[in-house]
Amino acid sequence: MAGAPLSRSEAKDLTRRRLMRAGFAILDAEGEAGLTTVKVARAAGIAQSSFYVHFKDRQDLLRALGEQAGERLREAMREARMRSGEAPDDRERLRAAFRLPLEAICRHPELFRIGLRARHDPASPLREYALATAAAYRAHFVADLTAMGFPVADEGDRRRLEMIADGVGALTNAMALGHLEGRYPDLEEAVDVLVTFSRGYLRLLRPPRRPFNGI
Repeated sequence: MAGAPLSRSEAKDLTRRRLMRAGFAILDAEGEAGLTTVKVARAAGIAQSSFYVHFKDRQDLLRALGEQAGERLREAMREARMRSGEAPDDRERLRAAFRLPLEAICRHPELFRIGLRARHDPASPLREYALATAAAYRAHFVADLTAMGFPVADEGDRRRLEMIADGVGALTNAMALGHLEGRYPDLEEAVDVLVTFSRGYLRLLRPPRRPFNGI
């Protein structure tokens, strides 16, 4: 028995989601140059004129793709933090803090590359997404360090944690690029390297309030 027909708003939402899925697929397969309104509409199975019901232009679609990817990453980080208590020790919690962003980057590598460029381009439609993603990672890592017992008693403590998080974020981006370019095929090996680098960063902090296991 056929289901009930979609309402107008449901049909519009479905079409938008089809356009978004098509946009992600084309961006990942062909890069930014391949993302055109004609290709996206064709891949979504709709008339090109219908594209403009949902997005003003290609730049507007790019912005929406960035916002959705950023929200997925932030949601994954929130879920990971809820499960962080299951990690057997701080070392495993730290490994998870590195692994999560690497896995998120690998899901949409072209969007990651565009985001890296967009952070330094005020005119880019993805600049807001790129800055928000960097801020989310910074907050994610600072929260993990705080949960491990590193001090945040004053503004100086917080600032130093954020500086370390930014440094680790830059290293994470470098490992991700190496993985995407095929130079570092094993993600777990990249996580190993990030954990090793982090030891030097973490020694810049005052001793934690409780023993820091595994680092």
